[in-house]
Amino acid sequence: MQNPNAQFQTPNLIRCSWAGTDPLYQKYHDEEWGKPVFDDKILFEFLILEGAQAGLSWITILRRRETYRKAFANFDVGKVAAFDEIEFQRLMNDAGIIRNKLKINGAITNAKLFIDIQKEYGSFVNYVWGFMPNGKPILNNVKSMADVPARTEISDQISKDMKKRGFKFFGTTICYAFMQATGMVNDHLLNCCAR
Repeated sequence: MQNPNAQFQTPNLIRCSWAGTDPLYQKYHDEEWGKPVFDDKILFEFLILEGAQAGLSWITILRRRETYRKAFANFDVGKVAAFDEIEFQRLMNDAGIIRNKLKINGAITNAKLFIDIQKEYGSFVNYVWGFMPNGKPILNNVKSMADVPARTEISDQISKDMKKRGFKFFGTTICYAFMQATGMVNDHLLNCCAR
């Protein structure tokens, strides 16, 4: 006899192994990672979050994302760029974020530089996606997570240009993670449900 609830049962989904079993990580994997972002506000959010993540696990930052959102003015780049010493001290006292002096100063510096790029290119989208071939995402053929690089020539180029402009906490490895997070590259496994 056929199970009457069969149509409502979800088959076991195949995900990239890094998504693990944490529901927050799985949701991020399924709904955001590898999906192209053409919105300056979201790109700025990931710039802040990826910089905060340096040396830590991504899940550590993901679990604090809402706190970061509150601490950094809902990722309003103009407000963050205007943060002064009082705001800096508030952030240093916020137990909900990574209280690293260099990372917090870096986020404020990066906000100012992000605005400079918006003025120069019309948007950060135009700038960063301008490094991509034909302005399109790269869909990699990933058979196993061992095939995923930590950096590429494009992440080297973006990182080098941004460092020259004064950006902090945006080396080539962080840049590549940013590219994955914002769908500039899609590194989902070939058999992954989110591909």
